[in-house]
Amino acid sequence: MPEACQEYLLARVRFLAKLVRLAGGDSAIMSNFNEQPEIRIQNSADYREGYSNSVQVRMSVWDFFLAFGKALPGNGPGIDLVNFQGVYLSPQQAKALSLMLQQNVANYEETFGEIKLDPQFAQNGPIH
Repeated sequence: MPEACQEYLLARVRFLAKLVRLAGGDSAIMSNFNEQPEIRIQNSADYREGYSNSVQVRMSVWDFFLAFGKALPGNGPGIDLVNFQGVYLSPQQAKALSLMLQQNVANYEETFGEIKLDPQFAQNGPIH
């Protein structure tokens, strides 16, 4: 698991432990507050992976919504965006994801070289 993910998960567990403490939770939980928890990652029965070259982002005061899909050549001059998965994130999760992506992109570019974006999209328009 990438170090940024481990750091995020540890911070998340510490945050949840603080909530337990604020709610008058178990002192046994608090005695282990600063210890790194064992993290077990499991995939649900409906877990799936897919390739996406299109992500649309919408936000509200309560959450962010990411729609993952594929941009495909359409009939005629346009392209078709076919979404296959939508994910809602809290604003805190969205910011944590942003930080993890920034760190991982920096690591990627350090290893493999700069990722270049089409200037027309990098400056003015949406990146799907």
